[in-house]
Amino acid sequence: MTRTVHVIGGGLAGSESAWQLANAGLSVILHEMRPVRTTAAHQTDGLAELVCSNSLRSDDADYNAVGLLHEEMRKAGSLILTMADAHKVPAGGALAVDRDGFSQAVQSALSGHPRVAIQREEVAGLPPAEWDNAIIATGPLTSPAMAEGLRGLTGEESLAFFDAIAPIVTKESVDFSKAWFQSRYDKGTGSDYINCPLTKDQYYAFIDGLIAADKVDFHDWEKDTPYFEGCLPIEVMAARGRDTLAYGPMKPVGLTDPNGPKSFAVVQLRQDNALGTLYNLVGFQTKLRHGEQARIFRSIPGLEQAEFARLGGLHRNTFVNGPRVLDGFLRLKAQPRLRLAGQVTGCEGYVESAAIGLLAGLFTAADILGRDLPPPPPLTALGALLAHVTGGANAETYQPMNINFGLFPPPPERDDNGRRVKGRDRKKLYSVRAREALVPWLHAVESLRAEAP
Repeated sequence: MTRTVHVIGGGLAGSESAWQLANAGLSVILHEMRPVRTTAAHQTDGLAELVCSNSLRSDDADYNAVGLLHEEMRKAGSLILTMADAHKVPAGGALAVDRDGFSQAVQSALSGHPRVAIQREEVAGLPPAEWDNAIIATGPLTSPAMAEGLRGLTGEESLAFFDAIAPIVTKESVDFSKAWFQSRYDKGTGSDYINCPLTKDQYYAFIDGLIAADKVDFHDWEKDTPYFEGCLPIEVMAARGRDTLAYGPMKPVGLTDPNGPKSFAVVQLRQDNALGTLYNLVGFQTKLRHGEQARIFRSIPGLEQAEFARLGGLHRNTFVNGPRVLDGFLRLKAQPRLRLAGQVTGCEGYVESAAIGLLAGLFTAADILGRDLPPPPPLTALGALLAHVTGGANAETYQPMNINFGLFPPPPERDDNGRRVKGRDRKKLYSVRAREALVPWLHAVESLRAEAP
């Protein structure tokens, strides 16, 4: 068996897989089709480009499942978390990054690694038979040729959903006579977000404008594709009820307008680059036509003169039915020389994609080196996520999902004194238990890397 592994896709999952393989002593050829072939969502040819939000979400490792996943990945030597920490920008209790600096750092680390070669080319269709080991990490924007190859191999029709991108505005175009800096409940530095307030009349006028605005038409073959519920376009949320946004991304709780009375609704903007010159509209993923976006979003107080560095967009994401086609080590049951990693497995989110990439890299390295590396325990965030995409979910209703405590085996309902544990205390139980369970698995990972030349 050759000690060279081909990784297809230079997104977060592919970059993480390549890093783990190289640090285990294996040679890696990382295939990235950009800029030879572009996608509907990418803006650059950089590795690990963040095409949607610049947030890796909550960094609270005690009470939030994604924060716990951050912690576990850091302990496991994740390249993505290392570079995210090095390029983070203010975001309250969340981990958000300067997207350009982050991507450049990941690319520099991989291009500078002596065991990694980056090839800019499309792998059209399934990897050739002479590749003993390959990791397909082509992401939600998998090329048609690769998607068709997977479809033919697995006998499954690919599932798909639409994912929407939020617009970005320049900070200098925000009117701070109306907007102000504050984090919700003053988390983080207390002033990590720009807030634009709306009165009741302004809010409902905004909702009416969203619902009536001109939207991107779907192709016939796209009309039955479902949205991912965690990333709904803002106009789709508005159409579900006129108050939906006021209790969702535009909720005013935890914020105090220093310029006037209590706001009925608030639009938050989060820093998008290290310079602090760009801010994205939080929760404002959209499929409005570009002209409509500028018109509608400039009706928000404080954004009347907004300059858009990027307008929102919509793209179709592809993923396989993981519980049907993958084994517990992310190998395709139909052809075990191939592993899948990242969002093409049906996980959702930047961090989750990178986590599955980390596991795919480690599992492949263990196989080639003849070492025993079990899956991480299901009590951990890594293990719970892996279990979901490889069999824990119902194959008949399988849909992408972010990491959450609902994927973990539940802890005892009562403590040692017989008292019922609930709320935040119960969430803390998940994290405490996960940390204990992860230790032996981390020792196995360290042992795998110990023999690397």
